[in-house]
Amino acid sequence: MALTQRLEFRQSQSLVMTPQLMQAIKLLQLSNLDLSAFVEEELERNPLLDRASDGPEPPVAGEPATERQEFSEADGSSYGDEAGGEAASSADGFEPSQEEWLNRDLGSRAEIEQTLDTGLENVFSEEPAEAAERAAKDAAPTSYTEWGGGASSDEDYNLEAFVAAELTLADHLAEQLAVAFTSPSQRMIGQYLIDLVDEAGYLPPDLGQAAERLGAPQHEVDAVLSVLQKFDPPGVCARNLSECLAIQLRELDRYDPAMQALVEHLDLLAKRDIASLRKLCGVDDEDITDMIGEIRRLDPKPGLKFGSSRTQTMVPDVYVRPGPDGGWHVELNSDTLPRVLVNQTYYAELSKTIRKDGDKSYFTDCLQNATWLVRALDQRARTILKVATEIVRQQDGFFTYGVAHLRPLNLKAVADAIQMHESTVSRVTANKYMATNRGTFELKYFFTASIASADGGEAHSAEAVRHHIKQLIDAESPSAILSDDTIVERLRASGIDIARRTVAKYREAMRIPSSVQRRRDKQSMLGHALSAPASSPDRSRDAAPV
Repeated sequence: MALTQRLEFRQSQSLVMTPQLMQAIKLLQLSNLDLSAFVEEELERNPLLDRASDGPEPPVAGEPATERQEFSEADGSSYGDEAGGEAASSADGFEPSQEEWLNRDLGSRAEIEQTLDTGLENVFSEEPAEAAERAAKDAAPTSYTEWGGGASSDEDYNLEAFVAAELTLADHLAEQLAVAFTSPSQRMIGQYLIDLVDEAGYLPPDLGQAAERLGAPQHEVDAVLSVLQKFDPPGVCARNLSECLAIQLRELDRYDPAMQALVEHLDLLAKRDIASLRKLCGVDDEDITDMIGEIRRLDPKPGLKFGSSRTQTMVPDVYVRPGPDGGWHVELNSDTLPRVLVNQTYYAELSKTIRKDGDKSYFTDCLQNATWLVRALDQRARTILKVATEIVRQQDGFFTYGVAHLRPLNLKAVADAIQMHESTVSRVTANKYMATNRGTFELKYFFTASIASADGGEAHSAEAVRHHIKQLIDAESPSAILSDDTIVERLRASGIDIARRTVAKYREAMRIPSSVQRRRDKQSMLGHALSAPASSPDRSRDAAPV
């Protein structure tokens, strides 16, 4: 076989990841907050990109004026007529006009004092300029800005400028630190420990490196810590839950040896092992019930009383509302869609004045990037709406009847229905939320695995099975706690073929304890409810458990 060289033409198609395509894929999976931040950066970077104005549209020629404008003109004309009538009546009446008063000769100073029967200094005690200045100072403010606001004009007035800043836990502890210590070294140690306190009011369990980093002896750090633990709120600067509860009990003068033994064995309290706790504390049933009630009335997270980081409100991307024909109306949330436009007029003006090749290429790239961004935003909105509409069509039973009628659904089913790739559907459903008549859910919530039916019928959704398991456990009585095997039998009787380990996995995912723990909890709650009428009012107070 001879080896030869030759030239040939070949035509083929291949997908090339251009920067614009990569940008479109990136925009597709961004949340509304990340998208807004990205668009803001592009507006600052690209001079040809403008924000679309949301102002009112100008009136169209030939249309009548608005009702508000008609009323304004009518009121203005009538007001002018009334004013003119009053001026005419005052001119023709007995009272002289302002010009007549100014032109009238009042005579000399002696004649005026003789007429008033007193000196002019008693009537006009101040010069006109001084009187006007004093009147201006005594006058009430006429605008919001004169009351000390942070705005520059009434149009820019903002009520948030008058809202007091929320007091944080660190600020509250720092104020007490300035009063508790006078030594600079102790204040430095205290401020270092306060900076380590988390939002719940706890310090890290290990503070061994604090003395080493500060270059202070360990006993001095412990002394400062003991003072910090007496600060308000009670229980702050503790290193664990037992220490936090012990600090609060000392404040209440209730930290006796029996209570100390109870606080040191909170794991037995969590397991509802009342018999072991009663033996360790050396008390009877009535005393151990009172002690547990006192523990429940304590605050396990004292730092949460103060301001912390503000929780960002989740804004839905899609709204689903019932339609007039019995269906569902799907629409995008216009507030989450950035509105940008390409300033073609500015580009046309620049093209006439630019002479350098580098400047021309720069503005050409800016125009191309701005055009691609507008198209990508429009395509993103259309894709989200298309995917959301298909999800609503597939899960119409959920919107009508609830979680129990949620169907199994995967990405491939939606992708085939709207003729898109599965990766596109996956990017669209990431970090997107849908507001429905049953609450707000992430789009990925509607994609659940399928569980086979026991009688060979239609498969069940995993989320619907979790909901069924939770309903069975919530309805169980303290005398008949359902084990995982019993739950499996009842689910199979309902037509759901599921294994015991799957039930245990779903139960643990919903943070539902085992049957043994549930039996202890419900029997303890039942015994506490039965003994509540016989106890004192303090013992019957409801409080959140630790």
